[in-house]
Amino acid sequence: MKQGHVRIIGGAWRGRLLKVPDGLALRPTPDRVRETLFNWLAPVIAGAYCLDAFAGSGALGFEALSRGAAHVVMVEQTKAVVVLLQETLAKLKAQNAEIYCGRVPQQLKKPSKLFDIVFLDPPYQENLLLPTCFYLEEQGFLAKEAYIYLETKALLQQSDLPDNWRLVKSKKAGQVAYHLARRLV
Repeated sequence: MKQGHVRIIGGAWRGRLLKVPDGLALRPTPDRVRETLFNWLAPVIAGAYCLDAFAGSGALGFEALSRGAAHVVMVEQTKAVVVLLQETLAKLKAQNAEIYCGRVPQQLKKPSKLFDIVFLDPPYQENLLLPTCFYLEEQGFLAKEAYIYLETKALLQQSDLPDNWRLVKSKKAGQVAYHLARRLV
């Protein structure tokens, strides 16, 4: 299997390359989008407990760790990708992450601590984004004032989300629409 790369753009591991296997329809969040996202999250990323629910290349989860997140849980449905993520974690010598294989949202494990930040970048064609949003809310996975990153093909509307979530940022870059929502209680 041929491999490409995506780089970590900030923090302790800035410039480190993450392997991205070809042929698995992985679509890493572009550098420009990640830079904007982590600028939005800069005031809250340090010490945060995070979920990267559709981990893929791990770009969002490893970027969060690089920038000071306390812990990141990465979930990916493809076993070969999980193995690659675990290899990357070992190379970075990171102890503060958990990686497991599972389908989101059905196979998400209850967290030991509620998530402060959640990254949701599911395969666009599988219609998993909004069901996952409601699952996380209804099943009690989120901290009181959690931030949720949402990546889609089209801009979302406030009415698409759970009632107590507020869209605080929305942008579009090429074929990617991305949003930051905040959960309020």
